[in-house]
Amino acid sequence: MSTKKEPSLFRSVWPYLAALVLVLAVQWAWTGTAKVEVIPYSRFQQALAAGQLHDVIVGPDTVTGAYAAPHDGYDRFVAYRVDTQLADTLGKYKVDFAADPGMGWLKEIAGWLVPLAIAGFFWFGLRRTTGGLAGAGQSHARVYVNRNTGVTFDQVAGVDEAKTELVEIIEFLRDPKAYGRLGAHIPKGVLLVGPPGTGKTLLAKAVAGEAKVPFFSISGSEFIELFVGVGAARVRDLFRQAKAQAPSIIFIDELDALGRARGAFAIDGNDEREQTLNQLLAEMDGFDSRDGVVILAATNRPEVLDAALLRAGRFDRQVLVDRPDRQGRIAILKVHVRQVTLDPDVDLDIVAAMTTGFSGADLATLVNEAALEATRRRGNSVGRADFTNAVERIVAGLEKKNRILTPFERRVVAHHEMGHALVSLALPATGKVHKVSIIPRGIGALGYTIQRPTEDRYLMTRQELEDKICILLGGRAAEKLIFGHISTGAADDLAKATDIARSMVLTYGMDEDIGAVVYEKQRPAFLDVPDIESAPYACSEATAARIDKAVTRRLDDAMARALGILEANRALLETCAGDLLKVETLDEDALKTLTAGLRASAPPAATPAAAGS
Repeated sequence: MSTKKEPSLFRSVWPYLAALVLVLAVQWAWTGTAKVEVIPYSRFQQALAAGQLHDVIVGPDTVTGAYAAPHDGYDRFVAYRVDTQLADTLGKYKVDFAADPGMGWLKEIAGWLVPLAIAGFFWFGLRRTTGGLAGAGQSHARVYVNRNTGVTFDQVAGVDEAKTELVEIIEFLRDPKAYGRLGAHIPKGVLLVGPPGTGKTLLAKAVAGEAKVPFFSISGSEFIELFVGVGAARVRDLFRQAKAQAPSIIFIDELDALGRARGAFAIDGNDEREQTLNQLLAEMDGFDSRDGVVILAATNRPEVLDAALLRAGRFDRQVLVDRPDRQGRIAILKVHVRQVTLDPDVDLDIVAAMTTGFSGADLATLVNEAALEATRRRGNSVGRADFTNAVERIVAGLEKKNRILTPFERRVVAHHEMGHALVSLALPATGKVHKVSIIPRGIGALGYTIQRPTEDRYLMTRQELEDKICILLGGRAAEKLIFGHISTGAADDLAKATDIARSMVLTYGMDEDIGAVVYEKQRPAFLDVPDIESAPYACSEATAARIDKAVTRRLDDAMARALGILEANRALLETCAGDLLKVETLDEDALKTLTAGLRASAPPAATPAAAGS
């Protein structure tokens, strides 16, 4: 790639500024050496009548000439003309009169300099923002050949199914003719979909690295410009470059920025995006994949893409790049710890168990944070405790040991967190409690309880969801039981518990009184962003009231259940909270020792309103 820098604005303008200064300097020098006197027009008439002038030159606006003899040290004169009739009239009254010279030569210079300056600055600004009109339609794609991508399948782990889907793409790019000997042709487009940070871009680079072909990479937002038609021109230019270097790969990252459904989201739609999308559709129809050009694209918002992009003959194949399971996380950790010095006691299987739900990017950050932890303590290698602290830092935030709580606040936080922990330990189907701490972390957390799932889960039963709500309300239940009142510390717990209860009623049909009817549309598959959620289904006021009662009932039942568990283990709650106040942090082994006499809770009996699911 060329590293030539664009010339600065000063370097481009300085020749014109220098020429202007030179002209002004010459005019000033000529005016100073000629000894020209500016006189009123009445005085010119008097000197003319007295015979003191010669070589008079009459111009459109001025009268110039020379004195017959030097006058007050001046050899020449200039007078600005006055209308002849008006001059005769004024001359009768014996008064001095002169014309207003206006701006003079400055006015003439400004007449052509100001428009030139405006045009020049507009041209330079346009050049800096869009690269100039001549280059506005050129693609800004960054071209990578095999040696520049530096990525192979050995560096991509945890997405074995996606790699298998892309192997035949690599084989086709290596030898297009041999692959199509039976008449088959490779899909024109492959769409990589999945949550952020799961390695979609890395996987595309690995395909180019394995196939050893040119790799054209561009973001969907780079096609959208201020001027209508520029994006479409860039699409044409990109496909032209790719065809010239076939076999090659075109990779469009964040495809949703370009391929959002036409007619939808009209509030922020524009003609430029639609014209660019139309040109992309036309280009995908206008080339044959047997030419050796394959289009890869990535997005984490497939639900907003235009249906025309996903039809057969364009993006024929959609490959899911999801968050890795436990074995996938182990494989990803092995890739990232290659450059890290590990202690022999580090078990990556345990680290993978602690990181359920982490993406590939999260795991890369985890390894780096663990290495930084070891560096801060001046260790010779990265140990198990470093990984534990790194997980807590990513999940809960940075420790704030300087935040001073009052003794009463510390007691409330200690009982709150132990309420979460004891309720979780009393429910046999929930995950293990990894750590309980009253050290503030993050933005607003005064304490935290970390649970570690025993396995990856993809489905949850109604009982498990009810247990989860019960655990979330365990902190508030402990406050109410011990202190007789509640605090603001359970705000985040209440929000999460309410979301689960509403989903059980509105989405999962887990309330018999409401029935197996969906009253809320599904959220986006990979991005849980409230701003892009679909509107809920319409329902009557009576049904809305029943829904509210069902949600409230589920929360009340969970709160009563949590209170029952803590009342049965009140002495243990007091003991554990006291120990937590002393040491500030209890790990899994310490919790097992302290809660050896915990009374487990049996599942609640099914009530008519909540039976069956």
